[in-house]
Amino acid sequence: MVRSSSSHLAAAAETRKTRLRLWLNLLRTTRSVENALREEMRLSYDQTLPRFEILATLERSENGLRMSALSEQLLVSNGNVTGIVERLVQDGLVERLPVPGDKRATLVRLTHKGEAVFAEMADVHERWVNDLLGSVAPENAQSLIDVLTKVRKRLQDD
Repeated sequence: MVRSSSSHLAAAAETRKTRLRLWLNLLRTTRSVENALREEMRLSYDQTLPRFEILATLERSENGLRMSALSEQLLVSNGNVTGIVERLVQDGLVERLPVPGDKRATLVRLTHKGEAVFAEMADVHERWVNDLLGSVAPENAQSLIDVLTKVRKRLQDD
């Protein structure tokens, strides 16, 4: 009985260590990919990833988003989004509009120029990601997506 309990504890400890190594590997890989994308975006478009993420979020919203909803979807504070949106407005890529009936709210949406610029950037971004993750076979990519989705759902349920 002692051996069984001891081997069970050893197996549990090894599982914890393996999951820790997985987390560290995910973190390092994510940072490496993100750094490569950040550099490509800077060199090719003189843009930042946060600006690209705001454009991508707005592109998925037909009528634009309130600043609060934009912050919520990006999982960042309103303060972080405000400065980036201001620069995107200055570049003519997005516009801010008042929300009828709510003087404190602002709607943000892509301009026609923003739609065109984002469409080109998104296409190139997709190719960069494909190249960076080219060593992952399509079936393995789908398996990883499935596993990571389960992890995210479990965290959301807790």
